[in-house]
Amino acid sequence: MATTAASVAAPSTSTSSVLLLRRLPSSPAPASAAFARRLGPPSPPLRRARLLLQVALTSEVSSDDVAAEEAAAAPKIGRRVRVTAPLRVYHVLKAPDLDVQGMEGVVKQYVCVWKGKRITANLPFKVEFQLDVEGQTKPVRFFVHLREDEFEFVDEE
Repeated sequence: MATTAASVAAPSTSTSSVLLLRRLPSSPAPASAAFARRLGPPSPPLRRARLLLQVALTSEVSSDDVAAEEAAAAPKIGRRVRVTAPLRVYHVLKAPDLDVQGMEGVVKQYVCVWKGKRITANLPFKVEFQLDVEGQTKPVRFFVHLREDEFEFVDEE
């Protein structure tokens, strides 16, 4: 019975000392300094991060740059391409784990410019493919986003 009382008493003493340290964050003990850092105001790097985020959200890109980028991508839209990079896609339900290397498709959209503003798309070209699946009367259409170095243009003769 005495061991049970001792085991109950020990956590209550340690809890009260922790609570005491939390109530007095300005005490010179090293443990209380750690609690003061956790409970104190946010550190300066967090404030800088918020400031940088605000600056990044409010910065504008010149409309001439966006127009030039759209003009450079416009001739590529509608052209046939062949995938040259080894690439697997998993979002086609009729053909899971599909390797698109060597397949031909059509560039449908350049997605780095959206609503007249430049966005940072990692895979800027949206390419449409058609796949003949056994048991389907019509080919399955699906889209894949690709970088420019993952495909080559096919000459239409």
